[in-house]
Amino acid sequence: MASLYSFLVFFLLIFTFLFSIAPLPVTSSHLYPLNSVITTETSNYTKHRHKWVGPSGHRLITVDVHGYGEFSSVQAAVDSVAEDNRKNVVIQIGPGYYIEKVVVPASKPYITFQGSGRDVTVIEWHDRASDRGADGQQLRTYHTASVTVFASYFSARNISFKNTAPAPMPGMEGWQAAAFRISGDKAFFSGCGFYGAQDTLCDDAGRHYFKECYIEGSIDFIFGNGRSFYKNCELHSIATRFGSIAAQDRKSPYEKTGFAFVNCTVTGTGPLYVGRAMGQYSRIVFAHTYFDDVVAHGGWDDWDHTSNKTKTVFFGVYKCWGPGAAAVRGVSWARELDYESAHPFLVKSFVNGRHWIAPSDA
Repeated sequence: MASLYSFLVFFLLIFTFLFSIAPLPVTSSHLYPLNSVITTETSNYTKHRHKWVGPSGHRLITVDVHGYGEFSSVQAAVDSVAEDNRKNVVIQIGPGYYIEKVVVPASKPYITFQGSGRDVTVIEWHDRASDRGADGQQLRTYHTASVTVFASYFSARNISFKNTAPAPMPGMEGWQAAAFRISGDKAFFSGCGFYGAQDTLCDDAGRHYFKECYIEGSIDFIFGNGRSFYKNCELHSIATRFGSIAAQDRKSPYEKTGFAFVNCTVTGTGPLYVGRAMGQYSRIVFAHTYFDDVVAHGGWDDWDHTSNKTKTVFFGVYKCWGPGAAAVRGVSWARELDYESAHPFLVKSFVNGRHWIAPSDA
């Protein structure tokens, strides 16, 4: 009996030892929580490393006003682009006048309007702010644009945009007539023309880069609250009694918006204000720019003469020249910048361009 008892105790000890060194079974309760942590951390890591995923794939759409393309109207071509577009879409627009109103919605980024030349490919319409829309209400300025772009990553090359409404005299109400409105972020324009009179180019919101463009108008013919860089552009006034180039609408000192004109030329008729304080903290800089003898005495305008904007605006001039350049420095609140204060406005980093503009384009 004793020997049997000893044998059982010995057997129990051996069994306990073997059980203690055996591996635990790998069950789902161990595996999935561990994997979940790894997956989450990897996902966050990837998300922080790759904040933006660009378009993949290409699509070419041809438009010809004479019917030789896939479409005969630009709007029809835009309508054919998929919602939430993720392709680089080039809409190649043949020579001709496209008499239509065009809208590129926010859901269709990465679209390029490729014209055949600024002088031969033109999109035009004729709305004024006092005209009635489909709902019977007045359109107002921002809805008059012949072409409106809400989408980001839009570009246009070698094409013109025009509003053919007649030019108003200063002070006339309801005659604002935009040729183009850009409200999307990261838009690029090269070799384009913008033709109108009052409020030609609505540089509404977002970061924009204009290169070698021609912009024509009479009163506030570049206006809005964009953050925009104009390089090697011609700004041409058709003012008959009094005109103005740029009206910038920065409302807070914390906004990064403003217009920077670099290596531009100012031509046409005058007298002409080069900038007006549309917003309380309006910001406009002209650098290395030629001014013909069209600049009004004082050069700048504070818009309403009642809001003390002369104390809050940032109007700067850096190494400008020409017979009208002295008048651009004609008021104490338009400062002559030194290199250090001018430099942020001289480079494409003003619009964070290193991240979305190809070096060959800048």
